[in-house]
Amino acid sequence: MERFDLKTLEENFRENANPDNAFFMKKYMKDKFEFLGIKSPERRIVTRNFFTTHSRPDKHDFEYVLKELWGYKEREFQYFAMELVEKFIKKFEPGDIELLEFMIVNKSWWDTVDFIAVNLVGEYFSNFPGLIEQINKKWILSENMWLNRTALLFQLKYKNDLDTKLLKQNILKCHDSKEFFIRKAIGWVLREYSKTNPAWVLEFVNSTTLSPLSKKEALKWINKHNV
Repeated sequence: MERFDLKTLEENFRENANPDNAFFMKKYMKDKFEFLGIKSPERRIVTRNFFTTHSRPDKHDFEYVLKELWGYKEREFQYFAMELVEKFIKKFEPGDIELLEFMIVNKSWWDTVDFIAVNLVGEYFSNFPGLIEQINKKWILSENMWLNRTALLFQLKYKNDLDTKLLKQNILKCHDSKEFFIRKAIGWVLREYSKTNPAWVLEFVNSTTLSPLSKKEALKWINKHNV
């Protein structure tokens, strides 16, 4: 069976490169990655045009395609890969969590990890709730900060389905972290959940030692709405 046409995809992306945009996009990401300079709206147009004449990869080819895209130095290819995975996520099987973990721990930064955590891992665990305990424990206890952040954030969109016991356990395992991205994640997930259950968040914040950053972020919505 013919493989996904990575060569044409790459050519289409490079044809739409914008060096001026690339300079500022790279600076915004602290010079951690190279960019072609294709902003999200334009990138999605290029992607949509590509798929008018090319099929998505078959499931058996998916791991190869994903890892090839993750190997490109320009960040737009990782963004394309994440959005491609999002189209497949409901077809994932239990073992495919390894692909999501690969994406989290390679070329890690908030721009990819947050999308993966909230949109991909969150959806994956909705499909396989029986795997949450095992994988969450592995990630929250990992020495990899980005796995920690993913464990904190995957419930961000769960609203009434959010497991407060699990969230509390995760926060207490890393509430004294000095890492900015962990402190920010704690505040972010609490702030989002405060829109669903402000009383629980307020009680938790008031009874738990949190960093000033985490506490400030957690209470933003509550304070703004005088809840």
